[in-house]
Amino acid sequence: MTEKYKIYIPEDMKSRLMNDAELFEFMKKDGSINLNAFLKELLINYFDEYRDRKAKLLDTILTDLGQFPSISPKDAETIADRIINTYMKSDKYRADRSTAITLTVSGRSLDVMRAIENNLLTDISLSQYINDLFSSYLSIARNDREMIIFRDTFEGLNEAIRKKRIITFSTSSAENLVFSVKPYIIAASKEEQCNYLLCSDTTHRSLHTYRVSRIKALYTTPDCFIHDDDDLQKLQDIARRNPSSTSKNIDAVVQLTDRGVHKFHMIVKNRPDVLKREGNTYYFSWPKRALEDYFRRFGYDALFISPDECRESMKYFYGRSLDTYTRNRL
Repeated sequence: MTEKYKIYIPEDMKSRLMNDAELFEFMKKDGSINLNAFLKELLINYFDEYRDRKAKLLDTILTDLGQFPSISPKDAETIADRIINTYMKSDKYRADRSTAITLTVSGRSLDVMRAIENNLLTDISLSQYINDLFSSYLSIARNDREMIIFRDTFEGLNEAIRKKRIITFSTSSAENLVFSVKPYIIAASKEEQCNYLLCSDTTHRSLHTYRVSRIKALYTTPDCFIHDDDDLQKLQDIARRNPSSTSKNIDAVVQLTDRGVHKFHMIVKNRPDVLKREGNTYYFSWPKRALEDYFRRFGYDALFISPDECRESMKYFYGRSLDTYTRNRL
């Protein structure tokens, strides 16, 4: 059975939910964002946690109010409810709910909606309850939100890591391939955007990293493995520095203009760690591709002094960009 619910939320809330749906790759066949599929997973995987959080907070407030004999139990419940439903809400989402979204639910997501309707709407509307749930979800760091949306995958990976079990899986970017790995660590990217599984391949013993949200058809085998201390040390270092890539670091020197220095402070996403700075000259030990991808956003405000392979790669990139604009004049 399928049911449709019209929910009214603030425009900014919808925009942030759309951003998560896009980042976590909930896409339709035509390439557009599948917000409904994402919200169904959010409801299924966050409802119990949200309800428990709210219940624990309510119990704490009631316990504190119970220390005052002048407040009756009934008044305490009223005050506690007011604190939770009014004062504990984010100011960001107190604006009028001007945007309508249609939730089409079935199966487990329909069970969640019916549980809310049948048990939790004594003083508020369904739209208000869903708004509060979404607001609570968005108050959480994004890498933790990813753990909510892909709860089953994270639980399976953590169990395999704890039990030192070999796992197999495919990925959304390579659905026809099956990877067999020894899982060691789950680490969040530097900007807390995504989580990555750091592991070693069972066949070639090479180190790899996979974005957790892209792991599909996860299977934990009965086969155990023994930690390789050298691999573990390398993966721990990768987890601290840049868990999205197991590529070897290169030594690089980059000269920045004054505006480039300003950009370096402002552009924090995937920003490499600085080994040393001498004026506007920066020294790095970082994966080559990650360095180049980061500084491509700087244009002429960043110049690779070394190594030569980075200089040539950046010259080729900007040269092709110039050719494109030259060939396609309006």
